[in-house]
Amino acid sequence: MKRLRKSIESLGLELPRETFAWWASVFFTLSVLSYLISIAASQTFLAAAGLVYAAGWIRHRDPLRFPPLGWPVVLFCGWTVLSVLGSSDPRVGWFAVRKLVLFLILLFAVSLVRSLRHLEWLYRALFVEGAVASLLGIAQFFMQYRQVKVEHPHHIYQFMTYTRMTGFMGDWMNFAGQQMLVMTMLIAFLLFEKHRGRIWWWIAAVVGVAIILNMTRGVWLGCFVGAVYLLARWKPRVLWGIPILMLIGYGLLPKVAQDRVTSVLHPSRDASIAMRFEMWGVGLRMMKKHPLLGVGPNTIPEVYDLYLPPGKMPDRGYHGHLHSDYVQFAAERGLPCLALWLWLMIAIARKTLQARKSCSSGRWMIDGAMAGWLALMTEGAFEFNFGTSPVLMLYLLVAATPFIVESIERRRGGGLATASS
Repeated sequence: MKRLRKSIESLGLELPRETFAWWASVFFTLSVLSYLISIAASQTFLAAAGLVYAAGWIRHRDPLRFPPLGWPVVLFCGWTVLSVLGSSDPRVGWFAVRKLVLFLILLFAVSLVRSLRHLEWLYRALFVEGAVASLLGIAQFFMQYRQVKVEHPHHIYQFMTYTRMTGFMGDWMNFAGQQMLVMTMLIAFLLFEKHRGRIWWWIAAVVGVAIILNMTRGVWLGCFVGAVYLLARWKPRVLWGIPILMLIGYGLLPKVAQDRVTSVLHPSRDASIAMRFEMWGVGLRMMKKHPLLGVGPNTIPEVYDLYLPPGKMPDRGYHGHLHSDYVQFAAERGLPCLALWLWLMIAIARKTLQARKSCSSGRWMIDGAMAGWLALMTEGAFEFNFGTSPVLMLYLLVAATPFIVESIERRRGGGLATASS
């Protein structure tokens, strides 16, 4: 135990002194470090952190440090449960209810990350892991490209969009969504953190290349919106050069990525865009028929065909969800649930901006959290990113970051006030 404490302290981490909280913080740290590598490991460590934290709370009854998001979180979760109970197949909906447990990340992050050094160390570790995952993804891309070029030389673009890099995640959307959040935080770090070395620029380059070669347009757009926000905070004049940089960047893209960009100009020729229009139409019909509770969480694949126009067969593609946070929540759980989710997300953004004004330290992480919010909400228009655990877990850490910084500064202020008295 003492050796482990010394080893962790040698990393410069400042963990809680109380034994239960110390172990809970260790497990939570391991959970965060597993986000980009193994969702099973990250959730196992999160469960361990929760059990130890609960044991410590039962013994000491320390006040719980919830972020100021109580009602939006409670009502969103409550309406989700209500929509499951009103579903035609409640059994499949309980998985969505179990996923709500992940919101405890907000509580654990604020309670168990007690120093800016610890928080910054977590993000630096995630940047390094993001680069490693990106290198793996880039290798996957070139292996896939070589295989497709041999087997389908005249349909490279089409088949490359079906066999994209996945990193450690096994799913290209999960990988892309995580890398998007890593990238927004990394850009904030590069622009606003003074104490950094050149290695971080190389890490950003590797992650950026992986995001480009992943060819997920919603993630490209999310990264762009997040980066514009950060550049506006850094040096607003730089924004005038963005169109020129975009033209130069487009010219440097590989042919398959250029085709991916120009595909948005011809939506009728792109199967994924046509599929989304079909899905959103299905979602609107679900909203009209079930405006209050929706069709039920996780029942979209079961009832999808019932909401197509008469005689129409579904377009080819994945129909497990409706490829949009906004459409998904409204169709699956009802319009009130969409309103509650928007309330929650707006509350996170408002509190983040308030923290930016009130906090004197950790500003780059707060700006990165706001950029991450913008990226998630932008990409969420085209993908159900809030419904996938790997992306949601990482985002909840990002969302909790301003509250962590505020909590640390509040404790510092209280400690100084006590010392001076």
